[in-house]
Amino acid sequence: MNDFQKELCGNLKKYCNDSIEPHMEHDDCESKFRMEIYKGLGEYGVTGVTIPEEHGGAGLSYVDNCYILEEIAKVSVPYAVTVSVSAMVQSILNEYGTKAQKEKYLPALTSGQEIGAFALSESHSGSDAASLKTTAKKVEGGYVLNGTKMWITSGGIAKTYIVMARTGGEGSKGVSAFIVRDGAKGFTFGKAEKKMGWKTSPTRELVFQNCLVPDEDMLLNEGQGFTVAMGGLDRGRTSIAAIGVGCAQRALDEAVKYSLTREQFKQPIFDFQGLQFMLSDMAVEVMTSRLMVLAAAQSIDDKKTNSKLCSMAKLKATDAAMKVTTDAVQVLGGVGYTTEYPVERFMRDAKVLQIVEGTNQIQRVVIARHLRKEYEQHA
Repeated sequence: MNDFQKELCGNLKKYCNDSIEPHMEHDDCESKFRMEIYKGLGEYGVTGVTIPEEHGGAGLSYVDNCYILEEIAKVSVPYAVTVSVSAMVQSILNEYGTKAQKEKYLPALTSGQEIGAFALSESHSGSDAASLKTTAKKVEGGYVLNGTKMWITSGGIAKTYIVMARTGGEGSKGVSAFIVRDGAKGFTFGKAEKKMGWKTSPTRELVFQNCLVPDEDMLLNEGQGFTVAMGGLDRGRTSIAAIGVGCAQRALDEAVKYSLTREQFKQPIFDFQGLQFMLSDMAVEVMTSRLMVLAAAQSIDDKKTNSKLCSMAKLKATDAAMKVTTDAVQVLGGVGYTTEYPVERFMRDAKVLQIVEGTNQIQRVVIARHLRKEYEQHA
Protein backbone atom coordinates (compact mmCIF):
# COMPACT_ATOMS: atom_id res chain seq x y z
CA MET A 1 0.00 0.00 0.00
CA ASN A 2 1.50 3.34 -1.08
CA ASP A 3 1.31 6.63 0.84
CA PHE A 4 -1.75 7.84 -1.10
CA GLN A 5 -3.64 4.62 -0.39
CA LYS A 6 -2.67 4.73 3.28
CA GLU A 7 -3.99 8.29 3.62
CA LEU A 8 -7.14 7.51 1.65
CA CYS A 9 -7.95 4.42 3.72
CA GLY A 10 -7.02 6.12 6.99
CA ASN A 11 -9.49 8.96 6.37
CA LEU A 12 -12.13 6.53 5.11
CA LYS A 13 -11.70 4.40 8.23
CA LYS A 14 -12.48 7.43 10.38
CA TYR A 15 -15.63 8.19 8.37
CA CYS A 16 -16.81 4.58 8.60
CA ASN A 17 -16.14 4.35 12.34
CA ASP A 18 -17.85 7.68 13.04
CA SER A 19 -20.78 7.54 10.61
CA ILE A 20 -21.56 3.86 9.91
CA GLU A 21 -20.38 1.72 12.83
CA PRO A 22 -22.68 3.33 15.48
CA HIS A 23 -25.78 2.36 13.47
CA MET A 24 -24.92 -1.13 12.32
CA GLU A 25 -26.31 -3.32 15.10
CA HIS A 26 -29.60 -1.40 15.22
CA ASP A 27 -29.96 -1.18 11.44
CA ASP A 28 -29.10 -4.86 10.99
CA CYS A 29 -31.87 -5.75 13.42
CA GLU A 30 -34.33 -3.41 11.70
CA SER A 31 -33.16 -4.15 8.12
CA LYS A 32 -32.69 -0.42 7.63
CA PHE A 33 -30.69 1.19 4.84
CA ARG A 34 -29.63 4.82 5.32
CA MET A 35 -29.32 6.76 2.08
CA GLU A 36 -27.56 9.55 3.96
CA ILE A 37 -24.70 7.16 4.74
CA TYR A 38 -24.37 6.24 1.09
CA LYS A 39 -24.44 9.89 0.06
CA GLY A 40 -21.76 10.53 2.67
CA LEU A 41 -19.59 7.90 1.00
CA GLY A 42 -20.28 9.75 -2.25
CA GLU A 43 -19.19 13.05 -0.75
CA TYR A 44 -16.03 11.32 0.39
CA GLY A 45 -15.43 10.27 -3.21
CA VAL A 46 -15.62 6.50 -3.03
CA THR A 47 -18.83 5.78 -5.00
CA GLY A 48 -17.24 6.23 -8.43
CA VAL A 49 -13.65 5.29 -7.79
CA THR A 50 -12.55 3.91 -11.17
CA ILE A 51 -14.71 6.07 -13.46
CA PRO A 52 -12.95 8.91 -15.34
CA GLU A 53 -13.14 12.38 -13.82
CA GLU A 54 -15.00 13.70 -16.89
CA HIS A 55 -18.01 11.66 -15.73
CA GLY A 56 -17.68 12.61 -12.06
CA GLY A 57 -15.52 9.70 -10.98
CA ALA A 58 -12.23 9.73 -9.10
CA GLY A 59 -10.21 8.20 -11.94
CA LEU A 60 -8.41 5.84 -9.56
CA SER A 61 -7.26 2.25 -10.09
CA TYR A 62 -8.99 -1.05 -9.32
CA VAL A 63 -6.29 -1.72 -6.75
CA ASP A 64 -7.33 1.53 -5.04
CA ASN A 65 -10.95 0.41 -5.30
CA CYS A 66 -10.20 -2.92 -3.62
CA TYR A 67 -8.51 -1.22 -0.68
CA ILE A 68 -11.54 1.09 -0.35
CA LEU A 69 -14.07 -1.75 -0.46
CA GLU A 70 -12.04 -3.69 2.11
CA GLU A 71 -12.07 -0.70 4.45
CA ILE A 72 -15.83 -0.18 4.17
CA ALA A 73 -16.47 -3.92 4.62
CA LYS A 74 -14.59 -3.92 7.93
CA VAL A 75 -17.51 -1.91 9.27
CA SER A 76 -20.37 -2.92 6.99
CA VAL A 77 -20.40 -5.62 4.34
CA PRO A 78 -23.83 -4.48 3.03
CA TYR A 79 -22.75 -0.87 2.41
CA ALA A 80 -19.57 -2.13 0.73
CA VAL A 81 -21.71 -4.36 -1.50
CA THR A 82 -24.00 -1.44 -2.37
CA VAL A 83 -20.95 0.57 -3.45
CA SER A 84 -19.56 -2.41 -5.36
CA VAL A 85 -22.71 -3.25 -7.34
CA SER A 86 -23.34 0.39 -8.21
CA ALA A 87 -19.71 0.63 -9.35
CA MET A 88 -20.19 -2.41 -11.59
CA VAL A 89 -23.17 -0.68 -13.22
CA GLN A 90 -20.99 2.39 -13.74
CA SER A 91 -18.17 0.36 -15.29
CA ILE A 92 -20.64 -1.26 -17.71
CA LEU A 93 -22.04 2.13 -18.71
CA ASN A 94 -18.54 3.54 -19.07
CA GLU A 95 -17.36 0.63 -21.24
CA TYR A 96 -20.44 -0.07 -23.36
CA GLY A 97 -22.59 3.05 -23.12
CA THR A 98 -22.90 5.76 -25.76
CA LYS A 99 -21.66 9.26 -25.06
CA ALA A 100 -25.26 10.35 -24.42
CA GLN A 101 -25.87 7.44 -22.01
CA LYS A 102 -22.71 8.22 -20.07
CA GLU A 103 -23.57 11.90 -19.78
CA LYS A 104 -27.14 11.11 -18.73
CA TYR A 105 -26.58 8.40 -16.13
CA LEU A 106 -23.02 8.41 -14.79
CA PRO A 107 -22.77 11.72 -12.86
CA ALA A 108 -25.57 10.90 -10.41
CA LEU A 109 -24.08 7.44 -9.83
CA THR A 110 -20.45 8.45 -9.44
CA SER A 111 -21.38 11.23 -6.99
CA GLY A 112 -23.33 8.86 -4.76
CA GLN A 113 -26.57 10.79 -5.20
CA GLU A 114 -28.07 7.70 -6.81
CA ILE A 115 -27.45 3.95 -6.73
CA GLY A 116 -27.18 1.55 -9.64
CA ALA A 117 -28.40 -2.07 -9.74
CA PHE A 118 -27.74 -5.04 -12.02
CA ALA A 119 -30.63 -7.33 -13.01
CA LEU A 120 -29.71 -10.66 -14.57
CA SER A 121 -30.94 -13.45 -12.27
CA GLU A 122 -34.46 -14.88 -12.38
CA SER A 123 -36.30 -17.50 -10.33
CA HIS A 124 -35.19 -20.29 -12.71
CA SER A 125 -32.11 -18.58 -14.13
CA GLY A 126 -29.22 -18.16 -11.71
CA SER A 127 -25.93 -19.85 -12.51
CA ASP A 128 -27.35 -20.66 -15.97
CA ALA A 129 -27.88 -16.98 -16.75
CA ALA A 130 -28.30 -17.54 -20.50
CA SER A 131 -31.62 -19.32 -19.85
CA LEU A 132 -33.38 -16.13 -18.69
CA LYS A 133 -37.06 -15.72 -19.67
CA THR A 134 -37.75 -11.98 -19.33
CA THR A 135 -38.66 -10.74 -22.82
CA ALA A 136 -38.15 -7.47 -24.68
CA LYS A 137 -40.40 -7.11 -27.73
CA LYS A 138 -39.54 -4.53 -30.38
CA VAL A 139 -42.17 -1.86 -30.92
CA GLU A 140 -42.08 1.57 -32.51
CA GLY A 141 -39.62 3.73 -30.57
CA GLY A 142 -38.34 1.06 -28.23
CA TYR A 143 -38.88 -2.30 -26.53
CA VAL A 144 -41.61 -3.60 -24.22
CA LEU A 145 -40.26 -5.62 -21.27
CA ASN A 146 -42.25 -8.38 -19.57
CA GLY A 147 -41.01 -10.70 -16.83
CA THR A 148 -39.39 -10.69 -13.41
CA LYS A 149 -35.91 -10.50 -11.95
CA MET A 150 -35.02 -12.04 -8.60
CA TRP A 151 -32.59 -11.32 -5.74
CA ILE A 152 -31.65 -7.88 -7.03
CA THR A 153 -29.23 -6.07 -4.72
CA SER A 154 -30.42 -2.49 -4.01
CA GLY A 155 -33.80 -3.28 -5.55
CA GLY A 156 -36.19 -0.49 -4.61
CA ILE A 157 -33.51 2.02 -3.59
CA ALA A 158 -31.53 2.08 -6.84
CA LYS A 159 -32.55 4.54 -9.55
CA THR A 160 -30.75 3.10 -12.58
CA TYR A 161 -31.07 -0.59 -13.44
CA ILE A 162 -29.21 -2.54 -16.11
CA VAL A 163 -31.66 -5.26 -17.13
CA MET A 164 -31.03 -8.31 -19.30
CA ALA A 165 -33.97 -9.46 -21.44
CA ARG A 166 -34.54 -11.80 -24.34
CA THR A 167 -34.99 -10.16 -27.74
CA GLY A 168 -34.19 -13.25 -29.81
CA GLY A 169 -34.02 -17.02 -29.65
CA GLU A 170 -32.72 -19.30 -26.92
CA GLY A 171 -29.26 -19.03 -25.43
CA SER A 172 -26.90 -16.15 -24.83
CA LYS A 173 -27.11 -14.73 -28.37
CA GLY A 174 -30.77 -13.88 -27.86
CA VAL A 175 -30.14 -11.62 -24.85
CA SER A 176 -30.01 -7.81 -24.97
CA ALA A 177 -29.21 -5.23 -22.28
CA PHE A 178 -31.35 -2.24 -21.32
CA ILE A 179 -31.12 0.74 -18.99
CA VAL A 180 -34.33 1.07 -17.00
CA ARG A 181 -35.08 3.89 -14.58
CA ASP A 182 -37.01 3.62 -11.34
CA GLY A 183 -40.45 5.09 -11.95
CA ALA A 184 -40.79 3.82 -15.52
CA LYS A 185 -44.38 2.87 -16.32
CA GLY A 186 -44.86 -0.87 -15.94
CA PHE A 187 -41.83 -1.29 -13.66
CA THR A 188 -42.63 -2.24 -10.05
CA PHE A 189 -41.03 -4.11 -7.14
CA GLY A 190 -41.89 -7.22 -5.20
CA LYS A 191 -41.51 -7.57 -1.44
CA ALA A 192 -38.18 -7.13 0.27
CA GLU A 193 -36.54 -10.50 0.86
CA LYS A 194 -35.99 -11.62 4.45
CA LYS A 195 -32.38 -12.73 4.54
CA MET A 196 -29.84 -14.36 6.85
CA GLY A 197 -27.39 -11.51 6.34
CA TRP A 198 -26.85 -8.28 4.39
CA LYS A 199 -29.93 -7.03 6.21
CA THR A 200 -29.18 -3.34 5.67
CA SER A 201 -28.94 -3.96 1.91
CA PRO A 202 -32.44 -4.40 0.44
CA THR A 203 -32.95 -7.28 -1.99
CA ARG A 204 -36.13 -7.21 -4.09
CA GLU A 205 -37.85 -8.79 -7.05
CA LEU A 206 -38.21 -6.55 -10.12
CA VAL A 207 -41.47 -6.84 -12.04
CA PHE A 208 -41.92 -5.70 -15.65
CA GLN A 209 -45.42 -5.54 -17.09
CA ASN A 210 -45.48 -3.96 -20.55
CA CYS A 211 -42.64 -1.64 -19.52
CA LEU A 212 -41.57 0.50 -22.48
CA VAL A 213 -37.84 1.17 -22.75
CA PRO A 214 -36.83 3.72 -25.42
CA ASP A 215 -34.42 2.66 -28.18
CA GLU A 216 -31.78 5.02 -26.82
CA ASP A 217 -31.68 3.05 -23.56
CA MET A 218 -30.42 -0.17 -25.13
CA LEU A 219 -26.76 -0.94 -24.42
CA LEU A 220 -24.87 -1.93 -27.58
CA ASN A 221 -27.09 -3.77 -30.08
CA GLU A 222 -29.66 -6.54 -30.05
CA GLY A 223 -28.15 -9.85 -29.03
CA GLN A 224 -25.14 -8.29 -27.31
CA GLY A 225 -26.58 -8.26 -23.81
CA PHE A 226 -24.57 -11.24 -22.65
CA THR A 227 -21.40 -9.46 -23.71
CA VAL A 228 -22.48 -6.57 -21.48
CA ALA A 229 -23.32 -8.88 -18.57
CA MET A 230 -20.12 -10.92 -18.75
CA GLY A 231 -18.03 -7.78 -19.26
CA GLY A 232 -18.76 -6.65 -15.72
CA LEU A 233 -18.30 -10.00 -14.01
CA ASP A 234 -14.51 -10.08 -13.64
CA ARG A 235 -14.56 -6.67 -11.96
CA GLY A 236 -17.58 -7.60 -9.88
CA ARG A 237 -15.97 -10.81 -8.69
CA THR A 238 -12.77 -9.00 -7.75
CA SER A 239 -14.79 -6.42 -5.83
CA ILE A 240 -16.73 -9.07 -3.92
CA ALA A 241 -13.41 -10.75 -3.12
CA ALA A 242 -12.10 -7.47 -1.69
CA ILE A 243 -15.21 -7.21 0.47
CA GLY A 244 -14.56 -10.76 1.68
CA VAL A 245 -11.07 -9.69 2.76
CA GLY A 246 -12.49 -6.77 4.76
CA CYS A 247 -15.09 -9.00 6.38
CA ALA A 248 -12.46 -11.56 7.38
CA GLN A 249 -10.00 -8.91 8.60
CA ARG A 250 -12.61 -7.41 10.95
CA ALA A 251 -13.45 -10.86 12.32
CA LEU A 252 -9.76 -11.57 12.91
CA ASP A 253 -9.31 -8.19 14.63
CA GLU A 254 -12.22 -8.88 16.98
CA ALA A 255 -10.97 -12.40 17.77
CA VAL A 256 -7.43 -11.26 18.59
CA LYS A 257 -8.61 -8.34 20.75
CA TYR A 258 -10.99 -10.55 22.68
CA SER A 259 -8.46 -13.33 23.20
CA LEU A 260 -5.92 -10.89 24.64
CA THR A 261 -8.35 -9.65 27.31
CA ARG A 262 -10.45 -12.73 28.11
CA GLU A 263 -8.83 -14.77 30.91
CA GLN A 264 -9.37 -18.39 31.83
CA PHE A 265 -7.24 -20.46 34.19
CA LYS A 266 -5.48 -17.23 35.25
CA GLN A 267 -4.14 -16.32 31.84
CA PRO A 268 -5.39 -14.70 28.62
CA ILE A 269 -6.89 -17.31 26.34
CA PHE A 270 -4.53 -16.00 23.63
CA ASP A 271 -1.70 -17.77 25.51
CA PHE A 272 -3.16 -21.21 24.82
CA GLN A 273 -1.34 -22.78 21.91
CA GLY A 274 -4.52 -24.24 20.41
CA LEU A 275 -5.99 -20.75 20.09
CA GLN A 276 -2.73 -19.32 18.75
CA PHE A 277 -2.82 -21.91 15.97
CA MET A 278 -6.41 -20.94 15.11
CA LEU A 279 -5.61 -17.22 15.01
CA SER A 280 -2.46 -17.79 12.98
CA ASP A 281 -4.37 -19.81 10.40
CA MET A 282 -7.01 -17.06 10.25
CA ALA A 283 -4.32 -14.43 9.65
CA VAL A 284 -2.79 -16.52 6.86
CA GLU A 285 -6.21 -16.87 5.20
CA VAL A 286 -6.74 -13.10 5.30
CA MET A 287 -3.32 -12.25 3.90
CA THR A 288 -3.44 -14.91 1.19
CA SER A 289 -6.85 -13.64 0.09
CA ARG A 290 -5.69 -10.02 0.04
CA LEU A 291 -2.69 -10.82 -2.14
CA MET A 292 -4.85 -12.72 -4.63
CA VAL A 293 -7.35 -9.86 -4.78
CA LEU A 294 -4.61 -7.31 -5.41
CA ALA A 295 -3.12 -9.49 -8.14
CA ALA A 296 -6.51 -9.78 -9.86
CA ALA A 297 -7.10 -6.03 -9.54
CA GLN A 298 -3.66 -5.28 -10.96
CA SER A 299 -4.45 -7.39 -14.03
CA ILE A 300 -7.53 -5.22 -14.60
CA ASP A 301 -5.50 -2.03 -14.16
CA ASP A 302 -2.94 -3.35 -16.65
CA LYS A 303 -5.78 -3.89 -19.17
CA LYS A 304 -4.83 -7.56 -19.22
CA THR A 305 -7.76 -8.83 -17.17
CA ASN A 306 -7.03 -12.36 -15.98
CA SER A 307 -10.47 -14.00 -15.69
CA LYS A 308 -9.05 -17.13 -14.09
CA LEU A 309 -7.31 -15.08 -11.42
CA CYS A 310 -10.46 -13.01 -10.78
CA SER A 311 -12.42 -16.23 -10.20
CA MET A 312 -9.63 -17.62 -8.02
CA ALA A 313 -9.61 -14.45 -5.92
CA LYS A 314 -13.38 -14.51 -5.50
CA LEU A 315 -13.33 -18.20 -4.58
CA LYS A 316 -10.46 -17.93 -2.11
CA ALA A 317 -11.42 -14.66 -0.43
CA THR A 318 -15.08 -15.50 0.13
CA ASP A 319 -14.42 -19.06 1.32
CA ALA A 320 -11.80 -17.57 3.65
CA ALA A 321 -14.30 -15.00 4.91
CA MET A 322 -16.73 -17.77 5.81
CA LYS A 323 -14.03 -19.78 7.60
CA VAL A 324 -12.45 -16.86 9.43
CA THR A 325 -15.76 -15.42 10.64
CA THR A 326 -16.89 -18.86 11.81
CA ASP A 327 -13.62 -19.34 13.70
CA ALA A 328 -13.95 -15.85 15.20
CA VAL A 329 -17.32 -16.81 16.67
CA GLN A 330 -15.66 -19.93 18.10
CA VAL A 331 -12.84 -17.90 19.66
CA LEU A 332 -15.33 -15.62 21.39
CA GLY A 333 -17.36 -18.60 22.56
CA GLY A 334 -20.81 -17.89 24.00
CA VAL A 335 -20.66 -14.13 23.57
CA GLY A 336 -19.60 -14.61 19.94
CA TYR A 337 -23.01 -16.13 19.28
CA THR A 338 -24.80 -13.06 20.63
CA THR A 339 -25.26 -9.60 19.14
CA GLU A 340 -23.16 -8.15 21.95
CA TYR A 341 -20.18 -8.59 19.63
CA PRO A 342 -20.24 -8.06 15.83
CA VAL A 343 -18.65 -11.35 14.79
CA GLU A 344 -22.01 -13.14 14.44
CA ARG A 345 -23.16 -10.40 12.02
CA PHE A 346 -20.01 -10.74 9.95
CA MET A 347 -20.44 -14.52 9.91
CA ARG A 348 -23.97 -14.11 8.52
CA ASP A 349 -22.82 -11.50 6.03
CA ALA A 350 -19.96 -13.73 4.84
CA LYS A 351 -22.24 -16.58 3.77
CA VAL A 352 -23.78 -14.89 0.74
CA LEU A 353 -20.39 -13.69 -0.49
CA GLN A 354 -19.89 -17.33 -1.52
CA ILE A 355 -23.06 -17.14 -3.64
CA VAL A 356 -23.20 -13.75 -5.40
CA GLU A 357 -21.35 -12.89 -8.65
CA GLY A 358 -21.35 -16.59 -9.48
CA THR A 359 -21.41 -19.22 -6.76
CA ASN A 360 -18.06 -20.58 -5.67
CA GLN A 361 -18.96 -23.84 -7.38
CA ILE A 362 -19.32 -21.88 -10.63
CA GLN A 363 -15.94 -20.23 -9.95
CA ARG A 364 -14.40 -23.68 -9.85
CA VAL A 365 -16.02 -24.49 -13.21
CA VAL A 366 -14.62 -21.26 -14.67
CA ILE A 367 -11.14 -21.99 -13.30
CA ALA A 368 -11.24 -25.55 -14.65
CA ARG A 369 -12.21 -24.30 -18.13
CA HIS A 370 -9.21 -21.98 -18.13
CA LEU A 371 -6.95 -24.82 -16.99
CA ARG A 372 -8.17 -27.07 -19.79
CA LYS A 373 -7.65 -24.35 -22.38
CA GLU A 374 -4.16 -23.55 -21.10
CA TYR A 375 -3.03 -27.18 -21.01
CA GLU A 376 -4.56 -28.07 -24.38
CA GLN A 377 -2.77 -25.11 -25.98
CA HIS A 378 0.58 -26.36 -24.66
CA ALA A 379 -0.03 -30.05 -25.26
